[in-house]
Amino acid sequence: MRLQACALLFAFAFSLSAENPANSSTSRTAANSPPAATAPLVKDLPVRKVVLYKSGVGYFEHAGSVSGSERVAIDFTSPQLNDVLQSLTVLDEGGGRIAGVDYNSTTPIGEQLNKLALGLNDYPATLAVYHALRGQRVDVTGSGAPVTGRIVNIEFRKETDKNGATSEDHYFLILATDSGALRTAELTDAVAVRMLDPSLQKQFDEYLGIVASGQEQQVRRLTLEDRGEGQRQLRVSYISEIPVWKSTYRIVFPRQQEASAIVQGWAVVDNTIGADWDDVQLSLVAGAPQSFIQPLSQPIYTRRPEVPIATNVETTPQTHEAANATYLDWVGNRDVPLPADAAAQPSEAPTGDALARKKRAFSGIINAAPGAASQTVAVEAEADAIGMPRAGSGSSGGYGAGFGGGVGGGVYRPSDAIAAGDVSTSAYDDFFEYELAQPVTIHKNQSAMVPILQETVPVEHVTLWSERGIAPLRAVWLENKSKLTLDSGSFSIFENGEFAGEGLLDPIHPGERRLLSYAADQAVKIKVVDRSGDQRLSHLHITRGAIVETWMNVAGVTYSANNTGDEDRTVLIEHPRHNDAGGWTLDGDLKAAEETPNLYRFRLQVPAHSTQKLEVRERGPEYTTVDLNQNPRQEEFLLDLVKRVPDAQTKIEPVIDAEAALTALDEKIADLKKVEETAAADEARDRDNLTALKGNDAARRFVDELNRAEDQLQATRKQIADLEQQKADATTKLYGVINSLSLDWSETAK
Repeated sequence: MRLQACALLFAFAFSLSAENPANSSTSRTAANSPPAATAPLVKDLPVRKVVLYKSGVGYFEHAGSVSGSERVAIDFTSPQLNDVLQSLTVLDEGGGRIAGVDYNSTTPIGEQLNKLALGLNDYPATLAVYHALRGQRVDVTGSGAPVTGRIVNIEFRKETDKNGATSEDHYFLILATDSGALRTAELTDAVAVRMLDPSLQKQFDEYLGIVASGQEQQVRRLTLEDRGEGQRQLRVSYISEIPVWKSTYRIVFPRQQEASAIVQGWAVVDNTIGADWDDVQLSLVAGAPQSFIQPLSQPIYTRRPEVPIATNVETTPQTHEAANATYLDWVGNRDVPLPADAAAQPSEAPTGDALARKKRAFSGIINAAPGAASQTVAVEAEADAIGMPRAGSGSSGGYGAGFGGGVGGGVYRPSDAIAAGDVSTSAYDDFFEYELAQPVTIHKNQSAMVPILQETVPVEHVTLWSERGIAPLRAVWLENKSKLTLDSGSFSIFENGEFAGEGLLDPIHPGERRLLSYAADQAVKIKVVDRSGDQRLSHLHITRGAIVETWMNVAGVTYSANNTGDEDRTVLIEHPRHNDAGGWTLDGDLKAAEETPNLYRFRLQVPAHSTQKLEVRERGPEYTTVDLNQNPRQEEFLLDLVKRVPDAQTKIEPVIDAEAALTALDEKIADLKKVEETAAADEARDRDNLTALKGNDAARRFVDELNRAEDQLQATRKQIADLEQQKADATTKLYGVINSLSLDWSETAK
């Protein structure tokens, strides 16, 4: 804090020139602007149409009349100007032409500061300011006797007080006086540093002027020169960043029990673009078209490579290798022989054995998913079926849900947009538009709640429960009978003239029914009391070693719902659907009240102070797949399969026999390998003994033993080689039997 305060005093004591930075910035801006046209300059065109999107952009259209050749000016902020330059459209509907569009532009602050000798950026630290003044003559006052000299450096020092606490906010200015002495002055709030060099003061003055001009660049004036004759209509349109508009709804139930409710929709709109919306045509689009920002209004400097200046280099005698003409021609892609050392060596890709080729020949089953179709819908608004009171009618009726009667501050009467044809929607691509027929006025930097919907729609009270949830929920089953799409947003429920709860809703299109939960139902308890399941093999299909078993499953879940309240309940139980495999259906005569891609919803009537149960049974397939080509040794699985499907025994027995033969060969080979290990150990031991007894009469006995051990080892190895060949033949036979295997069995065909 002390250093910051010192910097302020330092800047104040610089004795800057009296020139106004704003004036200097204006002169620079004018220098960069084109020469003034002869056509007169008129005031801004008023905003006539506004379309707001949920992606955070808005479409704005200015419209007005021009006479002869005139210039039209519209003010924007710098962030707005980027969007405007990217989307600006200008139309003269009377045959005139747009001669040009210009706006005030300046060199970026960073580029301007780089041209100054001080080397300071837009937001320099205090230390950077003092370091930029090193070597300059300054006058320091407020720290003892005045000191005049050149700045040598600025130091940071830690000091310890009498209590042992270390301070880290002490900075000292080192000066070299005219007499050659070095003086130190602590920078405190009372110290003032004044530059003595007029040229340095001028540079610092220019630096501050550039920084100040950055604030003026926030307002950018766009000027359009329209040339023509007579009175004409001019339209200017563009997009600009705007806060996202929000949807909110009220669902009001009458005091008497009915199967309908009033749905009232509002849109919360914010005008932050800096221009008044007076009697504009307002549309609200519930969609997110792609939009992005490019800094088109900012002058951009590109980096250029720095090429060093060539200098003469003394050379020394050199020798150079002679060129090989044939090789050079080959490099040039000519059709000539290659040198011997450059010739490509032939290579041959490794080929697998017959068994590997058979494995690669196996092909799987590919399931193709159907495509999806898109459509375009256009609808119009229905007439208001409620008959809400109009302003000035003297009626105070209504349901107490924010029905104000006056207009002010950007908030409007509900009746302004609920008459026949006042609001319409148009659906296109993946979003839709609310278009208000009545003009809207929202002044700049104000917000408004604009009514977009009021309809009577069928609504049913239900208790919604899912095993994934914590507790049953109070909900309404709402059917959108209007021709207006309900955009996503929040909603509030009013029952018997009082607030009952609130929640969120996704878009509800015309003719669509949706569940909206808004409170916990503490009078209803729901739980799962039983689960059951049964499974049996219903189909077996074998083709070229691929075995597919189809099991038919029957799964059951029993739910219990207890109602402790004084009123009857309609309970909706959400039951998950099997999405891991197709073909699952409800078992028996049970029907779901509604189906979603992931859920069944079952309706259960539960009278007051009673308990009701619901059993849900589903039937569907489950598949088991075994590929014998990938893993042919499946004796246990095949034996079990024969027990489950006796009709498959004659088809599968050859595979089982071939696998059993392979297993027997594996056992013989394993036994012989043990004999081989023993014989090799005996042979090595006899050889070691013979070497140790060389020249001794006892060595003759070990010679005989060594010969016998070698004979046995060779015989064992020959037997192993024979068995390995038999195993290869048996493996080939097994794959042949597997690939000839074919069976299609079903339980009903038995």
